[in-house]
Amino acid sequence: MAVDAAYLMQFVDETSFYNRIVLSHLLPSTLWDPLPHFLQTWLRNYLAGTLLYFISGFLWCFYIYYLKLNVYLPKDAIPTRKAMLLQIYVAMKAMPWYTLLPTVSEYMIESGWTKCYSRVGEVSWILYFVSIATYLVLVEFGIYWMHRELHDIKPLYKYLHATHHIYNKQNTLSPFAGLAFHPLDGILQAVPHVVALFIVPIHFTTHLGLLFMEAIWTANIHDCIHGNIWPVMGAGYHTIHHTTYKHNYGHYTIWMDWMFGSLRDPLLEEVDNNKDSSNKAEDSFSLKHS
Repeated sequence: MAVDAAYLMQFVDETSFYNRIVLSHLLPSTLWDPLPHFLQTWLRNYLAGTLLYFISGFLWCFYIYYLKLNVYLPKDAIPTRKAMLLQIYVAMKAMPWYTLLPTVSEYMIESGWTKCYSRVGEVSWILYFVSIATYLVLVEFGIYWMHRELHDIKPLYKYLHATHHIYNKQNTLSPFAGLAFHPLDGILQAVPHVVALFIVPIHFTTHLGLLFMEAIWTANIHDCIHGNIWPVMGAGYHTIHHTTYKHNYGHYTIWMDWMFGSLRDPLLEEVDNNKDSSNKAEDSFSLKHS
């Protein structure tokens, strides 16, 4: 039992180390040092998550809306400043609650309830990468079905997910929309990351890194730029989701949508739109000359 306790202390030491790195650079020690370990961890996650949201959002917006204006998006497809400020407001209201989830997951890891391990050297490199792949497949499956049920179960959509879907046109979506959710909605869609901890052995720091990569990934899939990298569920697919409400529920890849019949390809969508435009033009021409 003493060995187990000593092993679990490695997780506590590691989270304490991360707490000190973040908090000591952002706040006076008198504000955070007296706090219990759990609150220190939450404060670290909150501050780090907020910084990551703003840094990734502002840099990406600066790149696609200013440096590459009219390269990736025409000027009339850029969301208004008012729309982006509203997205930031919604995300900031939810951020204290979002960051409670990784804090709770770290507490469960420190308590020995999960299959997390502390050091990469505890397993072979093959097992390390196989476990990451398995973890991501479980997360993808869980997020797909959580997202789909948030649409299919009407009260969940009305009271939770509709907050995010007010951004339903290309010129209303921006990288800042990536975390503009009702707090409970955002937590529910991140829960598969935590559930997978009880199923797959995963390296502790890798888990934290993947969880916080969510902020960067969600910014990316809301920029309306179709990267066309198979099988990635890029922004082109996700923009369709925001306009049809019933396609492309996946998160990282298109595989779950392909398996469960909800995939809609943005390239085919573009072809269909061009055909519709062409047919309308022909009909208009026929009417004028009949």
